[in-house]
Amino acid sequence: MTRSRRLTALALGGAVALSCATTAVPAHAADTPVAVTQLSMTRPAEVRYAWAGASGFRYWLPESFPQPVWVDYDGVTPPAQAGPDDLATGTDVVNTRGTGTVAQQHRSTGATATVTLPEGQTYKAAAGWSVLTQDAAGALHVLRAAADGTTRDLPVTGLPSGAELTGTVVTSGSVRRAAVGYRLDGTVRTGLVDLADATFGVSVPGSTTVTFNDRWLVVGDQAVRADAAPGTAPATVSYVGDALAVVGDALLSGNADLLPAGQHPELRALSLATGERHTVLTDSYGAIAPTLDGGALATAGPLSTDWHVHRVTATADGGVTATEVLTVPPNRATIDGLMLSGGTLLMRGNVTGIGGYDQVHAMPLDPAGKPLGPHTLRTSLLNVSPCLSGDAACPQAEALGDGRFAYLSTDPATGAESVAVGVDRTSYATAATGDAKGRIGTGTGRYVLYNGGTAGVQKVADFRRGADGEIVLSRSRTAAAIWGQRLWIPGGTQGTVVAYDLKSNKNVATVSTGAPCVPSDIQAVDTWLYWSCGASGPAGVYDRAAGRAITVPAGQARLADGWLVRENRTTHELLLTDFHTGTALTRTVAVLPATDRDTGGNTGRWTVDRFGGNLAYLTAQGQVAFVTAGVPTSPLAQMEAQTDAAPGPTTAEPWQPVWQLSKPSSWTLTLSTAGGTVARTLTGASAEAAVRASWDGLWSDGRRVTGTYTWKLTAKPRDGQGPDLTVTGTTSVN
Repeated sequence: MTRSRRLTALALGGAVALSCATTAVPAHAADTPVAVTQLSMTRPAEVRYAWAGASGFRYWLPESFPQPVWVDYDGVTPPAQAGPDDLATGTDVVNTRGTGTVAQQHRSTGATATVTLPEGQTYKAAAGWSVLTQDAAGALHVLRAAADGTTRDLPVTGLPSGAELTGTVVTSGSVRRAAVGYRLDGTVRTGLVDLADATFGVSVPGSTTVTFNDRWLVVGDQAVRADAAPGTAPATVSYVGDALAVVGDALLSGNADLLPAGQHPELRALSLATGERHTVLTDSYGAIAPTLDGGALATAGPLSTDWHVHRVTATADGGVTATEVLTVPPNRATIDGLMLSGGTLLMRGNVTGIGGYDQVHAMPLDPAGKPLGPHTLRTSLLNVSPCLSGDAACPQAEALGDGRFAYLSTDPATGAESVAVGVDRTSYATAATGDAKGRIGTGTGRYVLYNGGTAGVQKVADFRRGADGEIVLSRSRTAAAIWGQRLWIPGGTQGTVVAYDLKSNKNVATVSTGAPCVPSDIQAVDTWLYWSCGASGPAGVYDRAAGRAITVPAGQARLADGWLVRENRTTHELLLTDFHTGTALTRTVAVLPATDRDTGGNTGRWTVDRFGGNLAYLTAQGQVAFVTAGVPTSPLAQMEAQTDAAPGPTTAEPWQPVWQLSKPSSWTLTLSTAGGTVARTLTGASAEAAVRASWDGLWSDGRRVTGTYTWKLTAKPRDGQGPDLTVTGTTSVN
């Protein structure tokens, strides 16, 4: 019976974060990556605005772009520069505060002016061409540069008798007005100063959540026309979240602390003139700010990797419209491990920023190794075993080529270690090892090799389709490799390697590799067998298809289809050796950071795809760079299959065969009667390199006919290299 475990406990991974370091100068020119990507945080990047006007805006991202960046609006003509006396042109003015001065620049034309603060006045705020100050007696002033280079000083008048300024001055979506706070008869109020003549106008009780434009002043839940007579009573308004900006007659609100179940955060508009409400942007929250020209900037998007700044402006009919003006790059999460499998990149890390499970995220790649889309969550990790001193690659993990991956999990209460296989977002399967402090050896599809922490212990765990894992073989440890259903181990004579079939439980092949030793390392990919006599000893590859031995460079290596990769731990070069023609040719594909978190190796900071793919590595910036191997792949082959007939089968419990292939494919499965009539045709694409089909026993027309059926699987290699693969067999309907 199938068992599906659910992730319920909090678990933190044991990997150490990658250190960013300058790379060494390569001894040879490295390959130029075909693409670079990153593991992105789930929460969108926080945008902070330094200035927002008529021609564009300036922003920064605290975590990734600490220095402000300018963005110009496409197709927008800002107001022409007409000098400080034309306040409307101030919507394109940038104010920079100095010591006793404020430098002003009309951004689109470059025209400048300088406001000098009079003795005894302190800077409070600036909007457009106007600067607000407060003198020693507490009175407000509006300053503007004059044509002759002097500064014009306009004392603010019209403040109610007995009013005491609180010191609060707010600028918002206007260069004609500023809001100031004051206390009168024990009540705090906020009012508008007309910057043209420095006169005080309307006011509203309160001093929190102040926003305004040339038409409206909103304080808390009170709103009043900006051009109304002083003393005009405000109206009460109701909205969800915070009041963020006023654009035209619309009050924009959002960033609600609580939302009803199933409801997304939104930027909403409430017409202060008519009371009409509508949604401006869905999935909008975070950085929302008014602009000097009476508009607003708002962030919105469904994902951190699909996150944008929108410019919100008023329309002629009194509404508002939003236009995307910037794609915001996501914040980068730390990657604690890499795997490649059948054209899919798997990245381990925590993208929440708030603790919890480490997770593995998957990103599809094209045959050249370029990303085809954003990364998505594959599964969470449970109680990941910590890295051990001297690990050749850390974290311990192995992509299995069928959409799953294996890793080691340690029970925090008992210290017992299990081989775990990530199944989907919430489920996993395990096989108890009866040991601890072990390492993942190798594995493909359903089988995973485990080398125990106890000397000499080696086990094979079987993770059949839809089942929990179990240990199916225990033996004394030797060099070993799994490819499909075969375990490759040293033979009885020097240089021989034996294939042990894990289904029939017997030796099925012996290969004389020519190795002058009993190999200390064996790896198998397709028809290639890699052997090594140790870090300093000779190494080679035996081509079982051509029956020839090939000498390759010594050193810790990872085998792929017709090539291998090793890391020079002195120069930090990542070296690719292509041996598919029978002659080993080596090139430098990358230079890794000089400082890392482990001793190097596959699944740590570089990885290769054994299932017809390419290679990837971590850069000094913590991103993932992709390199195309440039080696032809072997013909598509079947490595193992699980095609036993299912009882029934039924819709609830269908026949679900699995064919583990050597590389990705698109496939067609036909089911025919003994007489050759096609009852059903199924099609699909492999999960990495595994074909998974499902048949409920029904014909295409819905009939159910008992009997024996012949199935025929035709798989077409996704990379277009080599012929189609065809395999056949039988199943039954009862």
